Amino acid sequence: MKIFTSESLSDILTWAKNTLKESNKITFSALNPDVEAGHYAGEIITIREINYRYRSYKAWNDLGELLFCRMLTPKPISENTIAITYEKIDLSDSFHHVAAKEEKYGTASRFNAIHKNEEPAFLSPYLRALRSVKVENKKRILNLGINTGDEFDLIRQILTAEEYMSLSLVGVDHSPSAISVAQERFHEGNATFHVHDINALSSLNLGRFDLIITIGTLQSSTLEFKLLFASLVQNYLNPDGAMILGFPNCRWMGGEMIYGAKAPNYPYSEMSILIKDIYYCKKYLQQKKFRVTVTGKDYLFITATKIGL
Repeated sequence: MKIFTSESLSDILTWAKNTLKESNKITFSALNPDVEAGHYAGEIITIREINYRYRSYKAWNDLGELLFCRMLTPKPISENTIAITYEKIDLSDSFHHVAAKEEKYGTASRFNAIHKNEEPAFLSPYLRALRSVKVENKKRILNLGINTGDEFDLIRQILTAEEYMSLSLVGVDHSPSAISVAQERFHEGNATFHVHDINALSSLNLGRFDLIITIGTLQSSTLEFKLLFASLVQNYLNPDGAMILGFPNCRWMGGEMIYGAKAPNYPYSEMSILIKDIYYCKKYLQQKKFRVTVTGKDYLFITATKIGL
């Protein structure tokens, strides 16, 4: 087993990358972070005349994620050290590699195994966005790319039964199997779902809404991003309405949500397109007199509410 005490993180990263070229799993020894809490990564702690560099479990987990590995449960080796094991993630186990859009996001796809509301990095900023727009006061809510309805389900969870039933929910998605599940999940009578191409949204005659939500949808290669976004604001949002836009800054592979958006022609995460799209939406909404915030990490959320409300 490789033993690390005071080596730099750069040295550890180099060793890990080289070793993972030959193996799907690596194990090494390091200081147990529970020995002394409250230190920053890299601080030297001397125990029985041995110098250790402190690193938290978060730091070790972040390193594993950067290596496209999951960190297994650390095991004690001695009073002061633990064994950390990284196991390679199966990068081929991902809905991202499927071409056909119905199969890619349908109930028979790998995408159906994803439950974003169970990921803290998604749940927390989405909850904050719902609270910021005062979702309980929004009588008509539209969700584009609703899939099986997880975003609506969270609204149902955080509101009282009376508040929830006062809402009129409309969801649109291109996947028939996903919409079929959504219709079964939301049987109370205040939700309507459409299997439809978002590019042809006008043919549904949906009217205007107090809140528009779309998460991980606007940047689809099948949609005209700027035209669709402008149309939503101009033709579907009430004058005093609000918007929640979610932009993925992650990939789903091998059962893990991995930080960092993958851009075409780059072997690593590159966020120029993501930042450009977020900036465009933010500037556009501000010009329309919206108060706009950008929050989140693995998913970046634009939350827009009318100034003065």
